Amino acid sequence: MPARRRYELRDPELDAAIEALVASAEARFGPIEGAELVRQMMVSVLGLAREEASTGDLKLLNSALKELRHAIRVFEPYRGRRKLSTFGSARTRREDPTWEQARVFSARMAEEGWMTITGGGGGIMEAAQIGAGRDDSFGVNIQLPFEQQPNPVIKDDPKLINFRYFFSRKVTFVKESHAIALFPGGFGTLDEGFEALTLIQTGKSELLPVVCIDAPGGQYWRDFEAYLRKDLVGRGMITEADCSLFHVTDDVEDAVSEILGFYRNYHSSRYVGDRLVIRLCRAPSERELELINDEFADLLVRGAISATEPLRQEGDEAAGLPRIALHFDRRSIGRLRELVDRLNGFVEAVETRPAASPHQIVEQPLSPDAERRRDEL
Repeated sequence: MPARRRYELRDPELDAAIEALVASAEARFGPIEGAELVRQMMVSVLGLAREEASTGDLKLLNSALKELRHAIRVFEPYRGRRKLSTFGSARTRREDPTWEQARVFSARMAEEGWMTITGGGGGIMEAAQIGAGRDDSFGVNIQLPFEQQPNPVIKDDPKLINFRYFFSRKVTFVKESHAIALFPGGFGTLDEGFEALTLIQTGKSELLPVVCIDAPGGQYWRDFEAYLRKDLVGRGMITEADCSLFHVTDDVEDAVSEILGFYRNYHSSRYVGDRLVIRLCRAPSERELELINDEFADLLVRGAISATEPLRQEGDEAAGLPRIALHFDRRSIGRLRELVDRLNGFVEAVETRPAASPHQIVEQPLSPDAERRRDEL
């Protein structure tokens, strides 16, 4: 197979200048882990200049890059904490049972050591951040001419990020989340929910739990699920297994169990060559491997699901954790989620906060806010 051509401007003088600038930055800042990616980004920027991109296009790309850079900087100190993105209507009032459901749910997740990310506005977003508390909250706000003003919990907090563009905001939500909670809402809530499910279903984001939470006795998400099953599954537009990618409930403890249970055994996954490697907290026994091979043979393009040692291409990612590997067909994501559920089912539900998770999570003490809420609940 011929070597891939290096990404360059094909201008020897400018390419050399870029190389020299990256080397100078490393001399100033120390070794840059992604030095090659930094070089390629500089090539892209200068390529836009050479191609005479319009001022409007340059403004869009410049703003998006600055927004994402700022978001990465804000989240970086909290890499050791799991985070939950919560969506719901900005128009939900405090007297609505859904508002209280969002508050209690977020308080319970904070009690379990999780942080909450919302759009930073009112309604369900404010309820969730009241439940989580300021210390355990992020606001990922969008600048709109109406409605979306920061709520009092997150206003003026350094963990509040204001975005101009929905697309860069969505990247941040998905990139930083280990779970997603959807409460009843309008176009925006449904957009975020379908976006998350689309990214998961197509393998463009990591598997993660999505819970659709209603007020006790509420029908919003039951009707949503019925629509999906009747008109999408019924017409062959999605599969029955795709409905395993989300969980509908009107019970807070059930929603909490769904999220925590997802990480009971599952840690993370990545492709190494043509194999999907799934990292686990506990290795399956020989009998358990036989069971999942019998039940999930339809996921395989060849071979079997097998235990494996960490692969060299993984580097230090999740070092020391057991793994299984399979030649996955890369399209049956709903069935893959069912495989993860089965692997989680092999582990007793005795540890609600496992030490491992997808983004190198480590166990950390609860914040003072979360300690206080735990005592209040």
